[in-house]
Amino acid sequence: MESEVRIFSGIASENLAQRIAKSYGQPLGKVAHYRFSDGELQASYEESIRGQSVFVIQSTMPPADNLMEMLLLIDAAKRASARHIVAVLPYFGYARQDRKDQPRVAIGAKLVADMLAVAGATRVMTMDLHADQIQGFFNVPVDHLYASTIFLPYIQALNLPNLTIAAPDMGGSKRANTYAKHLKADIVICYKQRAKANVIESMTAIGEIEGRNIVLVDDLVDTGGTLCKAADMMMERGALSVRAICTHPVLSGKAYENIENSKLAELIVTDTIPLKQESKKIKVISVADLFAKVIKSVHTYESISSNFIQ
Repeated sequence: MESEVRIFSGIASENLAQRIAKSYGQPLGKVAHYRFSDGELQASYEESIRGQSVFVIQSTMPPADNLMEMLLLIDAAKRASARHIVAVLPYFGYARQDRKDQPRVAIGAKLVADMLAVAGATRVMTMDLHADQIQGFFNVPVDHLYASTIFLPYIQALNLPNLTIAAPDMGGSKRANTYAKHLKADIVICYKQRAKANVIESMTAIGEIEGRNIVLVDDLVDTGGTLCKAADMMMERGALSVRAICTHPVLSGKAYENIENSKLAELIVTDTIPLKQESKKIKVISVADLFAKVIKSVHTYESISSNFIQ
């Protein structure tokens, strides 16, 4: 007997999950959330999932309760005899901890991958990992989606003359090159030196900037320091305009203030992480339709490669 799809959500991603379920064509499954007086979280399914294909949607940005809730929901699905359990993490938290970049530190991304597998996930679906090789941390299939699928049409619709794609740092050059190739645009690479985490000491750029409309491309925006410094530097060097496209709007610390006070024309993000506040400079494009389409393809064992622009 073929299993049916059931889509559920954790608390942090409920709005996105509602949009994904609606795009898929079914209501979001019912989950009960309960907190003990000390803050401990308990989650349970309010409908039978025996023998079903369960897709649990939850981005794992801080606080750590978001990750813990995902693990609890996966474990609950396993113990309720779900046939398949797909952990859908639109934003994979701890992805920046993908290697030992200094002595005596944890590899957080690998730890999270192990916890998801031990909890019972039979498949993982995510978007724009900080480092592609994180897929290798898993011993279950990983569907790694790319926000370029929805960002590229938006950039093309702007019809910007003298378009140039920019990488905010050396590590983002591959991503920027992908956009530049599809848009037949020039590319600029920024080089930055950090005094410490989230603090930039100096920045310069390699490539033609003067008289160009620049679009910075990155996987996430945290404090906004890199993007804002890059935008200000490029405008000072004669750029006509500077925009930024970032998949995951982490936006911590003084990020909103930094963006508002910068020379960025706009910041385009997705709804993998809900915004903490609105900003006239921030535009959100939903990933719901893309995830719904891929969920349907995964369930019916159809190819999903047509959804990738990379």
